[in-house]
Amino acid sequence: MDVPHLDPDAPALADVVPAVLSTLGVAGFESRLQLPGPARGACVLLVDGLGAELLDSHAADAPVLAGLRGQTLQVGFPSTTVAGLAAIGTGCRSGEHGLVGMSFRVPDSPDVRVMNALRWRPHPRGDDLREQVRPEELQPLPTTFERAAAAGVAVSVVSGAEFAESGLTRAVLRGARYVGVHALGELAAGVTDAVARGGFCYGYHGELDLVGHLHGPGSPAWRMHLRQVDKLVESIVETLPPDALLAVVADHGMVAVDPTAVVDLDERTDLHDGVADIGGEARARHVYTAAGARDDVLARWRDALGDTAWVLPRDEAIAAGWFGPRIRDAVRYRIGDVVAATRGSAALLRRTTEPIESSLIGQHGSLTSAEQRIPLLVAYG
Repeated sequence: MDVPHLDPDAPALADVVPAVLSTLGVAGFESRLQLPGPARGACVLLVDGLGAELLDSHAADAPVLAGLRGQTLQVGFPSTTVAGLAAIGTGCRSGEHGLVGMSFRVPDSPDVRVMNALRWRPHPRGDDLREQVRPEELQPLPTTFERAAAAGVAVSVVSGAEFAESGLTRAVLRGARYVGVHALGELAAGVTDAVARGGFCYGYHGELDLVGHLHGPGSPAWRMHLRQVDKLVESIVETLPPDALLAVVADHGMVAVDPTAVVDLDERTDLHDGVADIGGEARARHVYTAAGARDDVLARWRDALGDTAWVLPRDEAIAAGWFGPRIRDAVRYRIGDVVAATRGSAALLRRTTEPIESSLIGQHGSLTSAEQRIPLLVAYG
């Protein structure tokens, strides 16, 4: 099996915020990216789901974004929002920040075996876990925002008002003044105000990803929304003051699932022998095995899935660089004993356990270039 390796030296999403803060002259941050500067105010705007291949294929729908197109970055594994936002918020890969998927095993929680980190609740359903699994303890690294604020920078996050106190926000975005917004105009105004004040701002827009999930990436609905994102960025660029920097990135790309390449894990009882829990998501699964069962589970999943997925034991996935060059001891437990990353347009669904997620047309999480490659779009006032 030809296992993909992620290059630890390749420019990555985790490098973006440190590089932008470096242009502001913030002590303790170095740049691995080529950015204009120095800057007197800056924003990193993350457009959820804006993969590089998608943007390049639909550049006519987004002339402003296409005109800012620069280098391409990799997002790391898994290519999903939880890990991507953690990369923004910590400047680290998933082996360090520890948010290794949409759902993963958590330690020392007898009532919670697998947690959905996007919603901070038990997987697949249950009550909020912010008191039981404290975000600041699950992700204890100081965030880029905390470090910048400690250095005297005015730091703000401009994102959906509904996420202001979420577990994920506390885990990876803490340390900034949170500006909750409800619409594109508010997002543009909040970013513009923060940059004009000479501070650092992180902005987030999630609806392009939502439309891609529901209707498919590149669908008419997706392209219509891409045009709205292009107008959002245009309005911010037009108001950039002199020497201000805007960097637009994404947390992952997306693929449309081929219905003929789907495996429903809930129907495959043969794939549950020796399995204690299953985490991750449709294109990146963590498989947690019973004591002594790992090798049998690995062989069974490899035989059953064949060319549908890369199926590796934990140590081989780590050695291939999937989780970055450094793995904290506390994070190893969260990675599956067996890790399965789908190839092509395949998906490992769980229609009974995860009915909503399994119904989505667009998916992401794996190692294909469509999911891994994101654009870095830069404007300088």
